[in-house]
Amino acid sequence: MIALRSFAPVLLACGLATSLTAFGASAQSDTISTQDRAGIEKIIREYLIQNPEVLQEALVELERRQQQAQEDAQKQALASHSEALTQSPHGIVVGNPEGDVTLVEFFDYNCGYCKRAVGDVVALTKADPKLRVVLRDLPILGADSVDASVVALAVREQLDGDKYFEFHTRLMNSRGRVGKDRAMAVAKEMGLDLARLQKDMESPKIREALAETLELGDKLSLTGTPAFVIGDAIIPGAVGAEPIKQRIAAMRTCGKSEC
Repeated sequence: MIALRSFAPVLLACGLATSLTAFGASAQSDTISTQDRAGIEKIIREYLIQNPEVLQEALVELERRQQQAQEDAQKQALASHSEALTQSPHGIVVGNPEGDVTLVEFFDYNCGYCKRAVGDVVALTKADPKLRVVLRDLPILGADSVDASVVALAVREQLDGDKYFEFHTRLMNSRGRVGKDRAMAVAKEMGLDLARLQKDMESPKIREALAETLELGDKLSLTGTPAFVIGDAIIPGAVGAEPIKQRIAAMRTCGKSEC
């Protein structure tokens, strides 16, 4: 597959030629002859051929601006949806419910990187008694992921706090594909009432929770899991415990993810 990046220099050159041609036309008259246009385009083409680094510089600047625009949009979205992220009844709170810093994790039970990150989240909560963690099921990897999340969200009707976190980590640490059967098996291992669980899985609250999380993921422009939210920052990927720990410390120091 040919990446869009392969066409970028050509698109830039065409855009530059068009812009300069339009500028030349407006500076001289409302119209420009075919001969004049061809002459201007020839000059631009020769300049770009002789100075190809201009295109590279333009691409770098374009990427920088696009990245900055995305970050600005995400920060605005974080500010607009802060309450839904941290205080919604659809979020599952583990760690210290009254903690002074909240870490939100978007995850999928079939995400390999999420499985890698779960140990970091466990370590952070054990090491930091003032950390509040909100778990948000974002099942984006197929029907099995949705089924696992439906079971997990129903489990909260019987478990909360540390016991729910135990269920979550057990399910996340499962080998192979995780779906309804595996989630129900973990629930059985932990002694849950399976008949009640099956009934709770039909609750409208389950669909509402999934819909809200998917909507938040879309508004925050999340591109995958895991994705962590802390204060004014989105941290994509399994980055390890230390970078998140540093953000937590910054939140306590200056109220921002970076001081």
